[in-house]
Amino acid sequence: MNDATPSPGPWSETADLAQRSLDHFFGAPEPQLLHNTYPAGDDSTFNYWWLAHVIDVRLDAYHRTGDPAWLALAEATDANLRGRNGGSLFNDYFDDMLWYALALERLARATGRSGPLDDARAIWEHVVEHGWNDTLGASVAWRKQQPYYKNTPANGPFVILSARLHAHDAQPRYLAHGRASFDWITRTLVGPDGFVEDGINREGDGRVDTPWRFTYNQGLYVGAAVALDAVAPEQDLVDRAVRTATTALRELAPDGVVGKEGGGGDEGLFKGVLYRYLGTLLDRLGHDAPEAAPLLAFVRRSTDLLARTGRHGDHLLAGDDWREPARLPVHYSTQLSAVMALELRAALEAVAPVTGAAAR
Repeated sequence: MNDATPSPGPWSETADLAQRSLDHFFGAPEPQLLHNTYPAGDDSTFNYWWLAHVIDVRLDAYHRTGDPAWLALAEATDANLRGRNGGSLFNDYFDDMLWYALALERLARATGRSGPLDDARAIWEHVVEHGWNDTLGASVAWRKQQPYYKNTPANGPFVILSARLHAHDAQPRYLAHGRASFDWITRTLVGPDGFVEDGINREGDGRVDTPWRFTYNQGLYVGAAVALDAVAPEQDLVDRAVRTATTALRELAPDGVVGKEGGGGDEGLFKGVLYRYLGTLLDRLGHDAPEAAPLLAFVRRSTDLLARTGRHGDHLLAGDDWREPARLPVHYSTQLSAVMALELRAALEAVAPVTGAAAR
């Protein structure tokens, strides 16, 4: 999504409602910040990468409204994540760290401060030092304990971060690594129709995990192609992004909405990744482009459903399947996906409102 501030409207109010509902249902005293579920249950797991996405959604609200309170919440979440991680940027999972770096790069642009950008660069360097290897082709491993296991969840955000850092610094190594990682995904995990598989060699047998058909991977590949195109324009990149997005909707949302993916923990966030990066593709195409029509229809149909089924008194609580009301307990990862989808809908309607959209 663009970081320009659009005019307010009914969908902006719905996005605000979803943002405030994140705190209403999941808010917890420091250092927890957010309970992992509603109703609150086991908070023993520190969900580092979920908090990285909390930074991102607070920045979405800040760019939509211009209200500095949202920016302050983004910075508070950054401090919380860092503090709970023992003051360190790093953990054992390269995808986790890359999500945090992407949020930090946006935080740097929003605040004008150099510190978050320096931290994003430090994460990139750490990932290259500890996670980049030539097993099955030059690319990023999933985690430090499995250098032989490669997947889209690690390489997708690495490409996006590499492109963004290249936009800041124009260092050839950012673009070279990002392009190599993108080409590895394309060669290893993308089918002729553009569908993106999750990973390869998880058990050391060279096998691709074809049963794991997640929206997360489709969104990441779309986002990676668009991010590379922004710094090294190439029509093939845009074509690939459109092919994957179109196939993803046909395969994973045949009736216009994505159903439940997995158990609602980490998987609850997967849809949000798809929406975020569909937004970047729509920005690249322009909303009047013929290729944009099915993407816009998907966003509108699915968020119409979410706005209806997610109503929970005076708040909005998303379930893992937006065709029905939430079934408790709900993970806050699931709520984050809803926030990302509604922020995208608000951005779309600020640019090109649809007359007679469903009640919300």
